[in-house]
Amino acid sequence: MDGNVTLSMIGLIGGLILLIWLTLKGMNIIIVGPLSALFVAVLSGMPLFPQLAEEGAANFVSNYMTGFTGFIMSWYLMFLLGAVFGKVMEDSGAADAVAKFVVDKLGMKYATLAIVIACAVLTYGGVSLFVVAFAVYPMAISLFKQADLPRRFIPATLALGSVTFTMTSAGSPEIQNWIPMDYLDTTPYAGWEVSILVAVFMAVFGYWWLKRLIKKAVDKGERFVSRDTDPSFDTERALPNPILAFIPLAVVLVISFIFHDSLKQSALILALLGGIIATFIVSWKYFKNAWGAVSEGTIGAIIAIGNTAAVVGFGGVAKAVPAFNVAVEAMTNIPGSPLIGAAVAVSVIAGMTGSASGGQLIALPLVAPGYMEAGVNQEALHRIVAISSGALDSLPHNGYVVTTIQSVCGEKHKDAYWAVAATTVATPVIGVIIAIILFSLGFGI
Repeated sequence: MDGNVTLSMIGLIGGLILLIWLTLKGMNIIIVGPLSALFVAVLSGMPLFPQLAEEGAANFVSNYMTGFTGFIMSWYLMFLLGAVFGKVMEDSGAADAVAKFVVDKLGMKYATLAIVIACAVLTYGGVSLFVVAFAVYPMAISLFKQADLPRRFIPATLALGSVTFTMTSAGSPEIQNWIPMDYLDTTPYAGWEVSILVAVFMAVFGYWWLKRLIKKAVDKGERFVSRDTDPSFDTERALPNPILAFIPLAVVLVISFIFHDSLKQSALILALLGGIIATFIVSWKYFKNAWGAVSEGTIGAIIAIGNTAAVVGFGGVAKAVPAFNVAVEAMTNIPGSPLIGAAVAVSVIAGMTGSASGGQLIALPLVAPGYMEAGVNQEALHRIVAISSGALDSLPHNGYVVTTIQSVCGEKHKDAYWAVAATTVATPVIGVIIAIILFSLGFGI
């Protein structure tokens, strides 16, 4: 490794550390993203402006903004419709009806489990991950208060139900399960047999670990502490029939199933639009401010995709420096199973970019062609890529993690993040290992 590559590697690793450290300090990810990318660019000797670079050569501004805007161009409509769907489900009371139905069936003894399941149902029904957190948080506050549990564990509870066993499972309408389709010519149901087993493991193991962390904190004397700014769950409000409230979620799943072959990723646009229309039809009389919800959803989508695009932009700079190619080459040439190589490559790149979807979009064009030429089973590769993208992506600088801990729950990273890491980093990593073992044994292939 020559001196330039060594310095570039220092910049790459240092930039990632800076990204994580500043995020843990509570700085806005939209500022932290380009600042950390600038650090990478300077130490790698990358020109800062296009006017200082040769024509067509990499430069900080162009590469950052290409990554930033490219992600928005590809996924804005999905984020927009997902956020609007979540907001109309919330404003109409349909999300509360689903969540309340789950809670009533389980009881206060299983308050944490009820929140996890409510998030899981909404996520697997197509509601944007970011919006699920906003929608379920008021009920989570109410349940944690009644159960007298430390509120710093609410982000981990929301995350377990949203970004682990549902986000990357077969059939999930979340984009992390759909991106590999374009590169691997697969369907959202790729590797479903293994996916079911891994999803069950992540749900059970993640819940057990979360409960253990909460119990340990309670045994040390931690209790729920109320704040004046806490939202209140309106127990007097009339809610839609829970069976009717489930209909929009079912519509999203059915439409995505019917059109996934013909429309690929665009089926998600149609599915979410169908879910929005279905919500208006079945819950119209329960809306508080229908068009206000649409407006709030639009703003929420811009914030959510902006947070994610900020770290994808970091990835756009990172992948243009010499050290990145060295790192990718090392990861994609790991001896042994190609599935292990794919899992490591996608996990590390998702960790570097702080985004499961962003990590896939950077990694797949680099690793998919070679693995497909080598005859790797495409369904197995799809599922491994999906699950592994949801592991190291949840480092402190991840857009969802930042938004959920700071914006939704109002907690500090240093208090809430480590429980989030247990459920959304460690648990999926073990899930990936299990999936690789099962596929390697020929299960589901």
